[in-house]
Amino acid sequence: MTRTPSLPIVLTLCAAALLALSACSHRTQAPQPSSQAAAQTGQRTAPPSAAGQQSADDQTASGQTAGQGDSGSTSTAQTGADSSPSLAHLAALPASAALPSSSEWKAGVNYDVVTPAQPTTVAPGKVEVMEVFWLACPHCYALEPFIKAWRKTKPSYVKFVRVPVMWGPVQRAHARFYYTLESVGRADLVDKAFAYIHDLDTQSGTESGLVSNTKQQSFKVQEAWAVQHGVTASAFTQAYDSFFVNTQLQQAQQTMNAYQVQAVPFIAVDGKFTTNVEQAGSPNKLISLINFLAAWEHDHKH
Repeated sequence: MTRTPSLPIVLTLCAAALLALSACSHRTQAPQPSSQAAAQTGQRTAPPSAAGQQSADDQTASGQTAGQGDSGSTSTAQTGADSSPSLAHLAALPASAALPSSSEWKAGVNYDVVTPAQPTTVAPGKVEVMEVFWLACPHCYALEPFIKAWRKTKPSYVKFVRVPVMWGPVQRAHARFYYTLESVGRADLVDKAFAYIHDLDTQSGTESGLVSNTKQQSFKVQEAWAVQHGVTASAFTQAYDSFFVNTQLQQAQQTMNAYQVQAVPFIAVDGKFTTNVEQAGSPNKLISLINFLAAWEHDHKH
């Protein structure tokens, strides 16, 4: 089950309860498999607190990102709203501005508007749908079947991209693993890793969750798992600290800062709208909302 570490004394019990019910956040440690049932309700994972983090040393090529402490935890409180001119602030646009709206979907209720809009990686005429996730998040894992089914039927103008969350050492270790698999051409193993982590016995410990106490130990655990699934040790080692992987990690961190991601799964549509299962109402409704926002954006692209 999802284990929430001790919260600072300044948080009220009421606030703590709301956080546990509404999201997997920066105060949530790596979850155990039994928390999957709760994930079906549309809860999310939020960044873990420093007290709940392991001490893995997994920095990007450029070192610690501005605003991170020794624990590596990244949150709005640490980065600060003014730490970067590129930070996105969620806000409603003026009433005169054209926004996606229908009898079912409303701005500020079912989705938020990102101002300023963030850049995307798509070609002209395409719409980017981005999911920020964590391999050990039970709520991301619960949403995954819906995402996989949608990807098979999504409009051709939609480009789906996935970004691993970068809150702290545990998340960054999983993010490095994710990009290493991508680098060696085995992105197909991400699904297996996802399932492996969430099918663990509750007494198995963190090493079985493809992460350990240090970067080197995490590397050994992850390499062993990858080799068991057909990746050569030399290829995995070469990719693990490669320029490609470190660059992807740095870009993922920039995405976390830009969107001020405080909980996952987190959906962004074309850099302009963000939403999640809770705002949509259910996983199925989230997929419908994604399609609605993407279609609106496609129709209104200039």
